[in-house]
Amino acid sequence: MSALAKQDYKMSFSTGGLFLNESLEVARLHKDDEAWEDTILRAMEEGTTSLPKSASNRRSLREISNRLLTLTNEERAYLVEEADRSEQQALLWIATCRAYRFVREFAVEVVRERYLSYQLDLPLESFDILFEAKAEWDEGLAGLSRSTRLKLRQIMFRMMREAGIISEDDRIQTAIISTRLKHMIEDHNPGELAFFPSVPVEGA
Repeated sequence: MSALAKQDYKMSFSTGGLFLNESLEVARLHKDDEAWEDTILRAMEEGTTSLPKSASNRRSLREISNRLLTLTNEERAYLVEEADRSEQQALLWIATCRAYRFVREFAVEVVRERYLSYQLDLPLESFDILFEAKAEWDEGLAGLSRSTRLKLRQIMFRMMREAGIISEDDRIQTAIISTRLKHMIEDHNPGELAFFPSVPVEGA
């Protein structure tokens, strides 16, 4: 079983969204041999995010770092040096799926399956259905309050819109990723192409 398959449900994405611009700034700040905690401290000193309160700022920076650290050095370099806007969105969506098991499972088990069965609308209830199913087997999920769940749902749909996975009216979009990025994903883990609902996955 892979490390991602055994990953706990970390549901700390209840703030912000995809953090595209902020992620680019933090990725540029980070040095390959540097601890991410040091990157966070430098980012706070330099005022990387526009959040007013230090505590909120630090929390957001930690979430951004948790996502960016899942990228390889090659992916991170491509993100800040060569990728166009759509590729940046795609790379940050990959990082988000790697960082959060629930987001990853929703992308593959719900969004992709609906796309492949020509159900292109993505109702909010689809989040609730998957959450309830997973919560039956996970005490951490089961213990989350209704208000927290609603906030997580709101943020996850925002992230999907900002990543171009769904439209503003919550319809699943056809993802088009560049050949270069596709090869990069395949070199790391071909199965991660499934994070993009319309992209074929060999053997799937």
